Amino acid sequence: MQSDPNIPSFFVYGEPSRLLEVGFLHVEAVSDRKDIHFGKVRAHRHPHMGQITLWTQGSGHYRIEDTSWDFSAPAVSFVPSSIVHGFDVEPDADATVVSIADDMLKDLARQLQLSLDTPVFVAGQGESDSWRRLATVVETLASEYRDDAPMAGKLMPELAASALCYIARLNHSQPQAVGSPAVVLATALRGAVEAHYREAWLVDDYVAALATTPHLLDKAARQVLGMSVKDVVLERRLLEAKRLLMFTIRPVEDIAFETGFGDPAYFSRFFRRRCGEAPSTWRRRQIEAQ
Repeated sequence: MQSDPNIPSFFVYGEPSRLLEVGFLHVEAVSDRKDIHFGKVRAHRHPHMGQITLWTQGSGHYRIEDTSWDFSAPAVSFVPSSIVHGFDVEPDADATVVSIADDMLKDLARQLQLSLDTPVFVAGQGESDSWRRLATVVETLASEYRDDAPMAGKLMPELAASALCYIARLNHSQPQAVGSPAVVLATALRGAVEAHYREAWLVDDYVAALATTPHLLDKAARQVLGMSVKDVVLERRLLEAKRLLMFTIRPVEDIAFETGFGDPAYFSRFFRRRCGEAPSTWRRRQIEAQ
């Protein structure tokens, strides 16, 4: 993956980026890492997961790409994977951060009226019923994660979906424009890839579909998503391959064709380069870990 060397990519803030397991979800408070960032989180991105950040107390300055806000709690953001963001907050400020792997977000998208390819930031008044309900859902999600309670793995995706629904409701009542031309173009690329990643589309096909130029599309992909157009497509194919390997019993050869690889041998080499092991070995390890 190639990205702007001046914008770091993290797993969670301060930890190197890494591939995520299917269905990954992580919850923590901003204050949990205060000894790392001291309230000043520089611009960064997360390549493989989106984040909900619900500010429950304090105030500060929040940035997503080239847009920024001064805010006081309550405030909430949803930032898709690879979108650059950061903040400076007062010492008493705190928030709950819910990090959700892209594969889980794609599953949740079917039940939402919120675009999970577009960043959102909303600030509002604490007496609103929607703010109170959002806070309750996120607090419950954090408790389930912290306590590792029975059936938490089933409940947490539904709670995350509920949180995103409340964010959509709040955003509808207080629309916030987020996105430079590069962000808009990269978001459109993600949508086109989602629709056509199984097909034998070349970069030129995406350029034509989005009515842009190869230079502008590549620049937007690298600037916003941290990778080339070709790698955006390959990462989406890899994600789908992992889901099919983990949740179905289909042969590796069928999965290769299903995810847009015309040659199963090439798919196996590609998978090994990206994941460090053959598809069948990866599948067996995932099944054994369940």
